[in-house]
Amino acid sequence: MTTSPAPAHIEIDGVPAADPGALAAVLGGYGHFTAMQVREGRVKGLGLHLERLDRATRELFGAPLPGARVRELLGRAVGASGRRDASARVYVYEHGARPLVAVTVREAAPDGPAAPRRLTAVDYLRPAAHLKHLGGFGQRYHGDAARRAGFDEALLTTPAGEVAEGAVSNVAFWDGTSLVWPTAPHLTGVTMALLASRLPSRHRPVTVSELPSFRAAFVANSREIAPVTGIDAIAYPVDEALMGRVFAAYAAVPGEEIVSADGGGCAD
Repeated sequence: MTTSPAPAHIEIDGVPAADPGALAAVLGGYGHFTAMQVREGRVKGLGLHLERLDRATRELFGAPLPGARVRELLGRAVGASGRRDASARVYVYEHGARPLVAVTVREAAPDGPAAPRRLTAVDYLRPAAHLKHLGGFGQRYHGDAARRAGFDEALLTTPAGEVAEGAVSNVAFWDGTSLVWPTAPHLTGVTMALLASRLPSRHRPVTVSELPSFRAAFVANSREIAPVTGIDAIAYPVDEALMGRVFAAYAAVPGEEIVSADGGGCAD
């Protein structure tokens, strides 16, 4: 007869952790997550978030993550926080036969247009870029370096000079007719997916050398949509008409209730 090994002993600031096994999974840093804005108990693209979590859990851990479970845990955390508007994240870690799910709830991101952004191109791609995974040392490193150099965000590119994504966002370029979304390895963000399905869009390779040919650009993530006014020495005007269409398209996306029709989840 074999016995399971005793869980690790873990202390934080001299105090033993309440659940060392769960904490060890979190500290291991191997997992994935999704980030969202909650408004009055609703989330734009919630179904896409649930699909992302289930798909990544199957790929990383070989197990499903039912949307009903995520709704329940998310709704419980949002309700316990006392916030109807919030920034929420759902993290998933390997923890035995059943993945461990952690939810964080913080203050909501401001509504409305964000300040313009200036980017700097760096030769770096996230590993397994199609996943919103943990352990983003490289993108944090390049993002911090970009800010120290006077920029707002790093623009990740391939060694061959193709644009992939921002360090913490997707980037879109405007050619005067449609949005152009780069296809180098990247994460398909939920905000990106919602906009691309509602505005004229093309997905194709974009090289750094052709960036001056575009008329405008913007970045988008779960917290904000912001015009890009420059990438290194390349300057873009803020196309007010374009940004108006982008913001209107996103505003028109209906929020999905965290509480599902069959009772899966509780937002209060």
